Amino acid sequence: MSKESARTRFINVFEGIVDELTDILVSYKMPQEAISWFKNNLNYNTPGGKLNRGLSVVDTYAILNNTTSDKLDDVTYRKVAILGWAIELLQAYFLVADDMMDQSKTRRGQPCWYLKEGVGNIAINDSFMLDGAIYEILRKHFRKDSYYVDLLDLFHEVTFQTELGQLLDLVTADEEHVDLDKFSLEKHSFIVIFKTAFYSFYLPVALAMYMSGINNEKDLKQVKDVLIPLGEYFQIQDDFLDCFGTPEQIGKIGTDIKDNKCSWVVNQALLHATPEQRKLLDDNYGKKDDESEARCKQLFKDLGIEKIYHDYEESIVQKLRQQIDQIDESRGLKKDVLTAFLNKVYKRSK
Repeated sequence: MSKESARTRFINVFEGIVDELTDILVSYKMPQEAISWFKNNLNYNTPGGKLNRGLSVVDTYAILNNTTSDKLDDVTYRKVAILGWAIELLQAYFLVADDMMDQSKTRRGQPCWYLKEGVGNIAINDSFMLDGAIYEILRKHFRKDSYYVDLLDLFHEVTFQTELGQLLDLVTADEEHVDLDKFSLEKHSFIVIFKTAFYSFYLPVALAMYMSGINNEKDLKQVKDVLIPLGEYFQIQDDFLDCFGTPEQIGKIGTDIKDNKCSWVVNQALLHATPEQRKLLDDNYGKKDDESEARCKQLFKDLGIEKIYHDYEESIVQKLRQQIDQIDESRGLKKDVLTAFLNKVYKRSK
């Protein structure tokens, strides 16, 4: 099945989810105005991205069950796709709130939800409703399954972990008050692991494992020990591409320098800078003008950040491949699940 066909089949499931969620509001006798608002919230904020997290649940489930996603019967496919959409709802919840916190202007090529006419601060409640929608669809489709509590526990745990990462990011990298003394590689590592790795890498695989009946703590630890550092590598790669990639290559204009992001690139620079170079960073990092950004980028090149990154990439990939080779498959876990994730990330250029 082509990527486009897989995406289309996945999106078709979301249409049914929207109907189910709006039916709940109808059963509560909510006025039509509120029902239409909720439906618009769901459709505007949930299905517009790459859907990598949701599709990963489907792909992982297929690998664990020795098949491919296109060979899954409609009933099984729909059930595992619903778990995938639960992650996409979680992502939508985070993004609607995050855009307000960052005062972002656009998301996925359209205005941020809170900037839509008539929305404003109602977006705060709308983000809560996207989160609440997760548990409505889980209750409807998984309540009778033995792993239902595991699903709930996992979503609650990963949501809290992501919020902890967001908290440290917000208090470390205030756009209005630039203070590079607050930055460190240790803080960066915590932020990216908690803000990205848990829900983007571990959550899709763990959900597919539970649905496949693979719930041994040793197996969950095996995948976590690979996927969390893989998720950290993914974000470091993202930080690197934001600075060194071209807009044509990555599909956007990098803004980490102007936004005072606690990125891997600037933390490496702080680690290697001379006092004079540190002063240049203090004077220019987090400033909104192109000249200051250009000075920072030139400094990063002078410090050899590109070589440091490529050395790191080869080192972490070699380590992860060794870990994957040592995975115990005796209880149904498959190395191919982890290899598939690593292959998607290694040498990624967008």
